[in-house]
Amino acid sequence: MAKIEMYTKALCPYCIRAKSLLKNKGVDITDIPAAMDKDKRREMNERSGRNTFPQIFIDGKHIGGCDDIFALENAGNLDPLLGL
Repeated sequence: MAKIEMYTKALCPYCIRAKSLLKNKGVDITDIPAAMDKDKRREMNERSGRNTFPQIFIDGKHIGGCDDIFALENAGNLDPLLGL
């Protein structure tokens, strides 16, 4: 199964929505709270090139945020990335 890392912000509706999609698929997520941690936020920015939440990585590859993960799901491309 794929390794999933997600940089998140507390109470972010996009983070909650993306986490829900992944949890419904039964995959484990490494949640990295970054909004209030300047070092984690800098790490997120360096890895993704983006400053919005969430930022999602599957097996170290940046796939984007909430809209991006739902686009992958709708296109039928998420399950293969997750190893499902």
